[in-house]
Amino acid sequence: MNLPIASLARPEPASETTAPGGRIRHFYKAYGLIVSSEVALPELEPAAPATPDLEIAVGPVGFPDSASPGATAFRFEPTRQYLSWQAVGAFMISGASRIEVDPAPGIDDPLLAFPLLGPVMALALHQRGLLVLHASAIAVGRKSVIFMGDKGAGKSTMAGAMIRAGHRLLTDDVVALDLSDPERPMILPGFPQLKLAADAAGAIRLDQVEVRPQVHPQIDKTQHRLRDGFAAGAVPVSRIYVLERGDRAAISPLIGAAALPAIIKFSYVTRFGRQALPGDSASVHLRQCAQVAGRVGVSRLEVPAGLGRIDEAVAAIENDLASGTR
Repeated sequence: MNLPIASLARPEPASETTAPGGRIRHFYKAYGLIVSSEVALPELEPAAPATPDLEIAVGPVGFPDSASPGATAFRFEPTRQYLSWQAVGAFMISGASRIEVDPAPGIDDPLLAFPLLGPVMALALHQRGLLVLHASAIAVGRKSVIFMGDKGAGKSTMAGAMIRAGHRLLTDDVVALDLSDPERPMILPGFPQLKLAADAAGAIRLDQVEVRPQVHPQIDKTQHRLRDGFAAGAVPVSRIYVLERGDRAAISPLIGAAALPAIIKFSYVTRFGRQALPGDSASVHLRQCAQVAGRVGVSRLEVPAGLGRIDEAVAAIENDLASGTR
């Protein structure tokens, strides 16, 4: 979750219709989908009203197992997935095309958006057959880079430095890969928002952004909605990096079978454990991870400590892409 500072401009409103029950239905586009939502999601790009690929509706969610006070709870079934955060609300994904949202008392749309556009959206995309990584992705011309790493590794910070260098954001936090062409894995563009810690935001200082208002005191990053620097079309995967701290900027491919465990580790669904992969979905997920590991590979990207040296890592990435190897 993340925190904001000051607003520069308001995003354009999404197209709207009225849903049964009187709630406003907003229309957006994200991850190659038309999304209709009864939750306002100004983080997303607006779209004209159309038959949606994914519907987000507000209503009661009958969670199968009650959550203990203050806890989170998850339940995964073959056709439905339930997620509950006691302080925010409950969510149910059904049929890969509908998300039910049951807000906790007093919770408004901006706070609902944090889990909705993070783990809930990631699982909905997974249900649609996409390989979803907990990562950030940048378009560099007709090529792309994906940044994976543990919490605090600097995935979004590295993405911000790439944007400052003139490259374009594909997606932050949730990277959805379309593997329908086995020879050409594609990154689907998410939405033009980057979440940055306060020190990273101060050091990188992106232009043409709106920094959204804070929605919760415990949210520790700023939401930067890009006015420029967003890639609206799908881009083939060129490089996948695992971020690590180092004395100097350096890139080294993971050798042999080491790439596959890295893809599995940072795939979004594995955050929820084996329960999130019922039936034969575990073998399908493994094949997807192996397909990307074999086709693209994974490299270790050492990033020098200190935000003042992050451009050294940017230069190493640009050189790696320009080399045309792998």
